Amino acid sequence: MPSTTVGTPPESDDVSLSHGLKQRHLSMIALGGVIGAGLFIGSGAGIAAAGPSIVLAYALSGLLVMLVMRMLGEMSAAYPSSGSFSAHAERAIGPWAGFTAGWSFWVLLCTAVGLEGIGAAKIVTGWLPGTPEWAWVALFMVVFCGANLAAVKNFGEFEFWFAALKVGAISMFLVLGVLAIAGVLPGTDSPGTSHLTEFLPHGGEGLVIGLLASVFAYGGLETVTIAAAESEDPVKGVASAVRTAMWRIALFYIGSMAVVVTLVPWDSEAVVEKGPYVAALDQLGIPGAGQLMNVVVLVALLSAMNANIYGSSRIAYSLVERGQGPKALGRVSGGVPRTAVLVSCVFGFGCVLLSYWRPDDVFAWLLNMIGAVILVVWIFIAVSQLRLRRRLEREASRQLVVRMWAFPVLTWVALAGMAAIFVLMARESGTRVQLYSTGAMTALLALGGYAWQRRRAKV
Repeated sequence: MPSTTVGTPPESDDVSLSHGLKQRHLSMIALGGVIGAGLFIGSGAGIAAAGPSIVLAYALSGLLVMLVMRMLGEMSAAYPSSGSFSAHAERAIGPWAGFTAGWSFWVLLCTAVGLEGIGAAKIVTGWLPGTPEWAWVALFMVVFCGANLAAVKNFGEFEFWFAALKVGAISMFLVLGVLAIAGVLPGTDSPGTSHLTEFLPHGGEGLVIGLLASVFAYGGLETVTIAAAESEDPVKGVASAVRTAMWRIALFYIGSMAVVVTLVPWDSEAVVEKGPYVAALDQLGIPGAGQLMNVVVLVALLSAMNANIYGSSRIAYSLVERGQGPKALGRVSGGVPRTAVLVSCVFGFGCVLLSYWRPDDVFAWLLNMIGAVILVVWIFIAVSQLRLRRRLEREASRQLVVRMWAFPVLTWVALAGMAAIFVLMARESGTRVQLYSTGAMTALLALGGYAWQRRRAKV
């Protein structure tokens, strides 16, 4: 277990892992990581519920995410570790907290690997009807598992080019959308504000649903702090990624939502059926643009799949390094925790098989169980930052390369925002079961972590 003192130099805890990620890899992971599958796919349901107020929903949840990333960046720059928030929670709160945050996030990432594989397979089988979905998922799993087994630089190269394509595509979408709204795009008429007249078509309840959808679309931003531990300069990488988080969230998420609801009627069936970006491009009448966006969505899903295999394996490795998991998962070969990579992939593909074999009970239960994990992780991040900041200021102020804004006021504001989201989830029937299922899993992990902590203390 790593020392709980804060006066140590800001070096990575993970001395057995390689440092094969270059600064260009980390920069592009930070830039492209904000453009996830949740933005391209999940935002359609949010628009249908909230209407144009989805822009407000994404702005509110985006502010919360900015605060969380700033807190996480402060701790990760001071203590680079592939365990990220799990290692910080252990240092600040205790081993049980690191155990709970780490293993709950591992379950989330592994399940997400399977979900993203299923989503990517559906797109491919749409182009190649008659081919089995599970076979495509298996192919994707083999490719990315192999890439992650070989060397961390392979993960970095995949993510570099995936991110470059996503950033290029969404930037082009924003340019075309703004030109169309301004009425200067050839062959299109500006819609003006005709689609924005009903800002809250379903009232406050619709805004709440849109807010919840937007919160979970931001998942995955934590990967850059995990990856930073294997970069050439972890402290510089984390600091750069966190400092640019604000404009990336504002441009890619809030900006694109504003373009979509301005171009397309919020109640258009195409927004949900085709996805908001495909619907917007079809509205502009650009030949082949909709299918091109489907390619981008496929890339986003594959990118998320690759990143989650990486992230889950590093979280598992870090937990084992701190004595909180099976020792076999901590074996490192060639600078890569290969057993952890394999186990994470097997778990992910097991979720895929469950979606075919037991879709109505076991798989549905698994999805509900991970429904609110990201909020649990954010709470651990905020509480950890509250406790570590004072100790860092007192004992190792030079390690505060990134500082949380207006500490501790904004940290408490963020915690209040998370509590409010929990209350909103409890009010909505569609999310209430997720809240309770995640709560049960978190409680069981916390009890297991506490029992382990007590047993270790007696040794």
